[in-house]
Amino acid sequence: MLSKTVPMLQKLFAHLETMRPYTLFWCGLVSLAGACLSYGDFPPLKISLLVFFIPILGWIAGLYLADYFDKELDSIQKPHRPIPSGRLASREILIVGACYAILGLLLTLLLPLLNIILVFIVGFLVLGYAKYTKSQGLLGNFNRGAMTLTTFLFGVVSISGTFTIPVSLWLISLVFFFHDTNSNIIGAIRDVQGDKKGGYHTTPIKYGIRNTLLISVFLSIIYLALTIGIISLYPLMNHQTHFLILFLLGILILCIMYLILFRSMHSLTQKKSLYAHELFVAERIIFASAFLVGITSSFLLSISLCVVSLSITLLSQHLLRERYELT
Repeated sequence: MLSKTVPMLQKLFAHLETMRPYTLFWCGLVSLAGACLSYGDFPPLKISLLVFFIPILGWIAGLYLADYFDKELDSIQKPHRPIPSGRLASREILIVGACYAILGLLLTLLLPLLNIILVFIVGFLVLGYAKYTKSQGLLGNFNRGAMTLTTFLFGVVSISGTFTIPVSLWLISLVFFFHDTNSNIIGAIRDVQGDKKGGYHTTPIKYGIRNTLLISVFLSIIYLALTIGIISLYPLMNHQTHFLILFLLGILILCIMYLILFRSMHSLTQKKSLYAHELFVAERIIFASAFLVGITSSFLLSISLCVVSLSITLLSQHLLRERYELT
């Protein structure tokens, strides 16, 4: 079926699927957390909006690019997705993705020069991940972590305008690096069978489910211990109790995820793997939001942003993700 014959509503829904709304708020919250930590509170409204929405635009562009490069693999394991199903053409995917990328770049012109440089660095990392490293085990996972580290720094330098920033913020950038590396590893578990058929060599394929889970636990220990150490050593949090409540809630969700995965390790279905990663997706919204509620003076605003982001994430996962991810 040619995509030009597809009814408009089906085409628009295919674009919504490609955008994966359940993934969008994470990068915006990470960037905003960087800006808040650098500023000491919510920055002026213009900067807050820019550092929140520009990474989201870039993330959407990256998702379109990833679907373009994954179209052959998707035709094997997920033929229902927009490109292999014919609802969207490859050229259309590239054009729309480019529009999101260009819009993000244009908005970045309103921020310091260093932000523009970081946009190009992230663009390089996104291209590298989508085209080369995604199928290369830990290299691809670390590539994803580097994208999130750079996203955090995007928020930080929107305030400072320079890389001369406190050691504590460099350390927190490593927290987000290990966190998203870990999330990416767990996300790959659900696609083991299809990735094998497509010739991919993801971490679960190379090391097996058990060793992959052990690697993930190790990374969780690293980013959680780093977070505790940084918060203990540096006076970053204006409202440490608020931070700890969300931080501990995130740990609880993480423990539930690992309980599901380890108990089902030898009979892990694609659906159960997807559900486990959905918990991680919820945890990362809470984790990034913990920094916002811990640093900012307006608890109502920061917790509202957390609740809205988490609600849209959970609702869109429930309505869209299983349809998009499972064969």
